Amino acid sequence: MSIDWDWGIFFQEAPFGNTTYLGWLISGFQVTVALSLCAWIIAFIVGSFFGILRTVPNRLLSSLGAIYVELFRNVPLIVQFFTWYLVIPELLPQAIGDWFKMDLTPNIQFFVSSALCLGLFTAARMCEQVRAAINSLPRGQKAAGLALGLTLPQTYRYVLLPNAYRVIIPPMTSEMLNLVKNSAIASTIGLIDMAAQANKLLDYSAKAYESFTAITLAYVFINVIIMLIMHWLEKRVRLPGTAGGQ
Repeated sequence: MSIDWDWGIFFQEAPFGNTTYLGWLISGFQVTVALSLCAWIIAFIVGSFFGILRTVPNRLLSSLGAIYVELFRNVPLIVQFFTWYLVIPELLPQAIGDWFKMDLTPNIQFFVSSALCLGLFTAARMCEQVRAAINSLPRGQKAAGLALGLTLPQTYRYVLLPNAYRVIIPPMTSEMLNLVKNSAIASTIGLIDMAAQANKLLDYSAKAYESFTAITLAYVFINVIIMLIMHWLEKRVRLPGTAGGQ
């Protein structure tokens, strides 16, 4: 079976938008990158917070972290996308719900819903990595911090978390890569990301091979950049005499 490739399709003018088909894909690329960055910031902050809660000597706080993880990790991601876009606005106070549904443009609604959904879903996985990393540290580190007169929050901030984050850089890299790939699901609620733009290009040009080859390469490009940055970061923060240190 031979494929009649036509890469020139990307430089043809699109039916609308005053741009080319390549412009459509570039626009989708920008949305995918912006969504991934926003979602990762949410995932890192929220995941770290609940990861810490799961290790504190307080059963109520630890249980709160466990409930969060089980709730977000065990519901299919596509269900969560539709829940955040269709259900959550209806559960908010009326003023906030009306502002979201009526004052924001549809594209902003899609983006905000997608960023929150993807960020909080990934945060549940990040939470478990932070918990496991903190629990893997020698108990003497926490005891030494408290013995020096540090409070428990100070011990986490200055002693435990810096070492825990060094431990989880490799699995954290995997979560970042998964987040970028999961961002394609946002197209199901209407966000015009790379996946949506590829489908639109297919609808108007009937060039399936070119459309999805292009976005496949784009996703690979994003993830290669992430891997290079995280590999550099891992080497940069590595401590001599510790696991993985030189």
